[in-house]
Amino acid sequence: MLGKSKNALLSTFLFLDQIVWAGRTGIYKNKERVELIGRISLFCWMGSSACTTVIELAEIGRLSASMKKLEKELKQTKCENEQYLNKLKQSNERLLALIKASMDIVVAVGLLQLAPKKVTPRVTGAFGFTSSLISCYQLLPAPSKSKTS
Repeated sequence: MLGKSKNALLSTFLFLDQIVWAGRTGIYKNKERVELIGRISLFCWMGSSACTTVIELAEIGRLSASMKKLEKELKQTKCENEQYLNKLKQSNERLLALIKASMDIVVAVGLLQLAPKKVTPRVTGAFGFTSSLISCYQLLPAPSKSKTS
């Protein structure tokens, strides 16, 4: 349910952002309407990021419980167990996604000027830049495993 809400909010943001783009390029002439649609689209993006944050927190909790169960079973050999290492990798990926979603919320709050004293333009820019770097990192292909025989 939360995943569907996230997707609906993100899709709405992307759709409304196209109208905002059309307004900024001069295709759509009603400036007041474009500003309103721009704010609505940013609220959709912030809502989508909030949903992502909750989803990632739940998944990290689920993975953590699963890893603790494996730790009890494996005791000293957990660093050699492939299943444990896969769960650790998934947990790290989820943690990075959680950090990015949290930063996106701060960026949306800054762009909407919901907390202008705390989230200044510099803070918004810094968080936006860092969030973009995380997105670029997430797009990189996974390192290939070296073959040793």
